[in-house]
Amino acid sequence: MKKIVVSCVVAAGLFSSGSALADAKNTAVLQGLDKVTARTQTFDVPLNQTVKFGSLDITLRHCDRTPPEEPPESAAFLEIVEKREGADPKQLFSGWMFASSPALSALQHPVYDVWVLECVNRQDKAENTTDDPAAGEQQQSQ
Repeated sequence: MKKIVVSCVVAAGLFSSGSALADAKNTAVLQGLDKVTARTQTFDVPLNQTVKFGSLDITLRHCDRTPPEEPPESAAFLEIVEKREGADPKQLFSGWMFASSPALSALQHPVYDVWVLECVNRQDKAENTTDDPAAGEQQQSQ
């Protein structure tokens, strides 16, 4: 409960203080860590769409980024559901994640970590970085 109150206070202060409001974006750039294999993957999640990361289904409901004249911050409202074979779907997370403070409101999972890198506007799905997961693994090994 304390974590939820802190998240709400931070979100309210972040996006309502100052002279400019946050700009809504249509895509969240997330990074995920598989703790078993120690591999990370960067992927885009378009607004109101679901992307799979391992056994997780990640849905973006809202994504904001502060304007250039404000301190940099991106915040995304995510819903994360775990779907395993032979088990009912289990909602693991529903709330705001902040790029500058990933530990403030984090996914609690024994195998996966997911965090927000930034919120951006993408013109089409051709820019989605999840098209070739092997390319991300090759980049990391270099």
